[in-house]
Amino acid sequence: EERAATVIRTARSSVIKEAMDFSTGLLDPQGNLVAQGLCLPVHMGSFPPTLATVLKKFAGDIHPGDVFALNDPYEGAGLHLPDIFIFKPIYLENHLMGFAAAIGHQTDIGGRVAGGNACDNTEIYQEGLRIPPLKIVDRGRVVEAFFDILRINVRVPDTVIGDVRATIAACTRGERGLLALAQKHGAAAIAADMANLLDYSEALMRAELAAFPDGSWEFEDFLDDDGFSPDPIRILARIIKQGSSITVDFTGTSPQVKGSINLPIAMTQSCVYACLRSVMDLGLPTTSGFMRPIRVIAEAGSIVNPVHPAPVAARGLTSMRVTEAIWGALARMLPHKVFACGAQGDFGVTIA
Repeated sequence: EERAATVIRTARSSVIKEAMDFSTGLLDPQGNLVAQGLCLPVHMGSFPPTLATVLKKFAGDIHPGDVFALNDPYEGAGLHLPDIFIFKPIYLENHLMGFAAAIGHQTDIGGRVAGGNACDNTEIYQEGLRIPPLKIVDRGRVVEAFFDILRINVRVPDTVIGDVRATIAACTRGERGLLALAQKHGAAAIAADMANLLDYSEALMRAELAAFPDGSWEFEDFLDDDGFSPDPIRILARIIKQGSSITVDFTGTSPQVKGSINLPIAMTQSCVYACLRSVMDLGLPTTSGFMRPIRVIAEAGSIVNPVHPAPVAARGLTSMRVTEAIWGALARMLPHKVFACGAQGDFGVTIA
C-alpha cells in the first residue's frame, strides 16, 4: 500500500493517478512473488515471468543500485507496450534480499497512434517503442541514454518519464521497507519468512482446491471479430480439477488474429490467477505459492498465446472476454460461489 501511495503521489498522468492502472509487488531472489499491492488483479501473474527474463539476461550482473525496465511481450514477457515494468534488486550488505517491482501503464509509448492502444495494428512494430530487459540505472548511476531514447519516441515525454520515475520511486520505497525489516530481524529470518509464506500460500490453496469437486467443466465465448475478418473469435476455457491441483486449458481457442487484440501468454496466465483467486478465501496470500497448484495450457499461435510479430496493443478487450470464459466454466464447477458469465469485453474505446 505504501508503494502504491508513492506512485499515486508522484505520477503525472491521470491513467495512473486516477485510473490506477498500475501495480506494485515484492519478489524473492529467485523471482517468486511474495506480495502484491491492491491495484489491478490482472497484473497478478505478470511479475514472475517478466523478472525471470531479467534474471536470465543479467545473470551475474545484478548489483546494488541497479534498476531494470522492460515492456516487450516477446523479449521480456510483457503485457503490451504501454505497460513498463520496473525491477529494483534489494541488497543488505551485498546479500540479495529480493526485488521491488512496479508496472505502470504509460500515456503514450510512440507508435502509429497516440496512446499505443490502436486495435487495427497488424504487427507489433507499429505499436510503439519495444523495450527488452534493460538496465536503466547501473549501480546508482542513471543510464541517461534510456531516457533520451524514451523521450524522443513518445508524444508526451514529460508525463511518460515522470510516470516511469514514479514507479522507480515506489520500488525505492519498497527497498527501504524491506531493508528496515531485515535490519531489525536479520536477513536470514526474512528469507525464511518469504519461503514459509510461499509454502503456506500453497498449502492453503491446495486445501481449498481439495474441497472442490473433481471433474472437468468448460465454457466457450466469442469476440465478434478482430476488425479485419468478419469471423467470430472463439475463447474456450476448460477447467480440469483433480485432487489439490487445477488446470485451465485453452485448447480449441481460435488462432492469433491480424488485429491487435492478441493476448500475450503472461496476461492469459494473469487472468487465470485472478479468476481463481477471486473464488478462494479472502485470507489467502497473493503469492507465487498459491499459483503452484495451477497449470495453464495455451497453444502457441493462438489468440491467448500469440507468437511474434503478432500485435497485442488492444489485448485488454480479449483479456476481459477470457476472464468471462473462465468464470463461465467456474460457474458450472462452483454454481454456489460464482455468478454466470457476464458481458464485458464487447468493445473498446480509446480517447487520445
